[in-house]
Amino acid sequence: MADLFNTMAVSASGMKAQGARLRVIAENMANANSTAETPGDLPYRRKTITFANEVDRQLGIETVRVAKIGVDKGDFQRRYDPAHPSADADGYVLLPNVNTIIESMDMREAQRSYEANLSVIESARQMMMRTIDILRA
Repeated sequence: MADLFNTMAVSASGMKAQGARLRVIAENMANANSTAETPGDLPYRRKTITFANEVDRQLGIETVRVAKIGVDKGDFQRRYDPAHPSADADGYVLLPNVNTIIESMDMREAQRSYEANLSVIESARQMMMRTIDILRA
């Protein structure tokens, strides 16, 4: 039974990490079209997330955790819009370095990973319940 509990702990850490990833993706997508408020200011910069292995010494298992939430140093997009309040002297507005197609693909991958971990937890729970049923008989 201890192995089933450990399995659930590993999957729970994966769900927690993927939940954090989804929050970062949601923030990126929410700010994909934001601009700076004044000329010379920088717009929203895309955030990134990095995972790392972590050893749970109490349980003796390896889990996953969020190692870092950073920023993407990639170039900002530029759009010609001389009427925009944050346009520079040449009429260009800086836009975030967020590509919504990439964010959508990352979101789908995070969702699938989250669901896979949830499925593992459900399977382990069912196995535990069956074991308990057998022991009762």
